[in-house]
Amino acid sequence: MTFAQAVTDRTRRLGTRLCVGLDPRAGAYRDVDHLKAHTLDVLEATAPLAACVKPQFAFYEALGLEGLVVLDEVCAAARTLGLPVLLDAKRGDIGSTAAAYAQGWLTGRHAGAALTVNPFLGFETLTPFVETARVHGGAVFVLVKTSNPGQGDLQGSGVSERIAVEVARLCAEEPDGEYASVGAVVGATHAHDLTLYRSLMPRAVLLLPGMGAQGAAAADLAGAFAPDGTGALASASRGVQYARDLEIGASVHAARQFRDDLNAALGMT
Repeated sequence: MTFAQAVTDRTRRLGTRLCVGLDPRAGAYRDVDHLKAHTLDVLEATAPLAACVKPQFAFYEALGLEGLVVLDEVCAAARTLGLPVLLDAKRGDIGSTAAAYAQGWLTGRHAGAALTVNPFLGFETLTPFVETARVHGGAVFVLVKTSNPGQGDLQGSGVSERIAVEVARLCAEEPDGEYASVGAVVGATHAHDLTLYRSLMPRAVLLLPGMGAQGAAAADLAGAFAPDGTGALASASRGVQYARDLEIGASVHAARQFRDDLNAALGMT
C-alpha cells in the first residue's frame, strides 16, 4: 500500500485518526541510551492507538550522529509494528538539492515514508519530492497553513489558499483514487478554516498539528475530515510522549484519550 492507503486503512480498521509525534527532548533524559529506550517504549505502547507516527527530525538532529542512529531505529521499529512513518523535516530547496533531500528521505530504507516539505521557494521545488514519493509509494505533506501564531506574517492574504490550489492540482495529476500522494499541513489551531481547506484539497490527506500542547481541541477538528471520517491525521507530540513526565502508562492514556475525543467529534464512538 502507499502511505495514504496505509493511514486510511488504519483509520478504518483500528478506528483511529491520531498521529503520534515522537519529539525526544535531550534534557528529559540521563543520556542518549535513556532517550532511545523511552522513545521506543512510547512508540510500542501507543502504536495500536495510532494511524501513523511522526518523528520530528530536529530533535534527533540536535543529538548529532547518535541522534540520527536513534531516528533510524525509531523508523525501523515503527515499520516492524506496521505503523506508517511521517518524517517531519520541512525540507525544501531548488534543483539537485531538492532531489537529494527526496532521495535521502523517500527512497531506499525510507521508501514508503512520508515527508513534510516547504513550498516557499516556489512550486517547482516540490517536483522532485512529489515524483519520488509517487515512485516509491510515499507521500509529501506540503506546508499550507501552519499552527504557529506567527504564520500570518507570510501565509496570510490568500497565500495559503494559493498553495492549497496547487496541492489540489498535484493530486489531480494522479489516477483516480481516494487520496493522493500529496497531502497538506493545516494547523489544528485554525479550526474555523478547516472546512475551507478540506473543500479546496478533497484528495489530500490533511496533517493537523497543534492538538494538545498548542491548545487545539479534538472537538474543533471535524471540518478537516471527509464524511466517512477519513482524510486527516491529528497530531499530538508532547501531549503524548510527555503526558506525565516519562510514564509510559500516562502516554498510553493520553493517546487513547486523543483517539477517543477525535472519534467523538466525528460521531464515531
